[in-house]
Amino acid sequence: MDRYVLHHAESYRSVMRQSGWLALAAASLLLGLRGPLAGGPPSAAPTPSDRERFMDDVQRRAVTFFVQCAHPETGLVRDRAGNFAPDTYDVASIAATGYGLAALPIGVRRGWIARDEAEKQAERTLRFVLGMPDKRGWMYHFVDWSTGERRWNCEVSSIDTGLLVIGALTCGQFFRGTGVERLANRLYDRLDWTWMRTNGGAKPDKLLISHGWKPEGGFLPNDWDAYCEHMFLYLLGLGARRDPLPAGSWTAWKRGRFEYDGIQAIAAGPLFWHQMSHAYYDFRGRKDALGFDYHEEAVRATRIHRRFCAANATGRKGYGIHGWGLNACDGPDGYMAYGVPAPEDGTLAPTAALAAIMADADAALTTAMHMRDTYGSRIWGRYGFVNAYNLDRDWFDRDVIGIDLGMALLAIENHRSGLVWKMLAAHPSTRRAMDKAGFVRKG
Repeated sequence: MDRYVLHHAESYRSVMRQSGWLALAAASLLLGLRGPLAGGPPSAAPTPSDRERFMDDVQRRAVTFFVQCAHPETGLVRDRAGNFAPDTYDVASIAATGYGLAALPIGVRRGWIARDEAEKQAERTLRFVLGMPDKRGWMYHFVDWSTGERRWNCEVSSIDTGLLVIGALTCGQFFRGTGVERLANRLYDRLDWTWMRTNGGAKPDKLLISHGWKPEGGFLPNDWDAYCEHMFLYLLGLGARRDPLPAGSWTAWKRGRFEYDGIQAIAAGPLFWHQMSHAYYDFRGRKDALGFDYHEEAVRATRIHRRFCAANATGRKGYGIHGWGLNACDGPDGYMAYGVPAPEDGTLAPTAALAAIMADADAALTTAMHMRDTYGSRIWGRYGFVNAYNLDRDWFDRDVIGIDLGMALLAIENHRSGLVWKMLAAHPSTRRAMDKAGFVRKG
């Protein structure tokens, strides 16, 4: 994609040399990251212990990305990186930075990052982020990773600011009673929810959150008005201590019904719709004021994805019972939001199948391990899975994308320990949000 053409390769290399980052990154030791990466994929049939080693390897490679691809001074995490060779990408995304903050507790808990170094990194990142350009607390989607300045004429993004904030709050709960927790709450408390909801006061009765704002043209024309990845953003708004969203904002967005092969779900679309919010909020065994169990909806949507790819295996080389993972990702012709029933062209995103571990652990792990074992070094690199591949076009991505690695990392940790769910559940905003949205235990 054109947006990934980098303009500051020399300054990037200069920063690396000055910080000693290249040597540290090569040794996987920055912030106390310990031990070499695990070896190549095993050839034996997977056993329970194989699965544990696989999850460990995937997680450690993802944590390595968030360590190595965070700027040594600002802490901003690059939007993407090369998975097989050095690159010169110098654009960070605030969403990837949020996942980077949430990755630090996982790295500490797994013994790959020293706790004191992770705390320092989190505090350094949050202090820098709080000094970056913003609009009523909302932040630009893409920024220069060394300065924090806006890049690519991008928007002030509500959803990406939300991903930054929720990652910060999660990290803050791991480092409770420290500067990390205080700075994370400051980042959250400064959000002007009324401004983003009412388009700056122009639509005072509107309940839906705008996609964002640009200085050149004002508010973007669309709102978060139908089921997708946005649930976490509404829950953050409902639970805010200052200027919260009204309860009506939760019920204002549309819930549809999609059916495939006799399976009904709230939607199908790309898989990340059913993963992004679920990686932070534990919806299991709960229903909201409208009676929706969003965990069960994700289970059914994942089943639809698997059935769809299995049914279309004769037309797509990569599809099958262990070949699924339609998602917003890189493709042979550029970035595309692939999904069920369309668009699709045979492109699969391995991390999307893996992040489905929260909905169907056996299917997710079996598929991900099959992909790694079948395609090996074409899709498996220093940071784990490449973003996507397409067998019909004989195309294999060379990059990873931060938010997709982050979703898979958090999803696996929730499957293994529930750590991310527990950390966010401990924040007072979660109870306020769940109560306001009418969530109750099913029984």
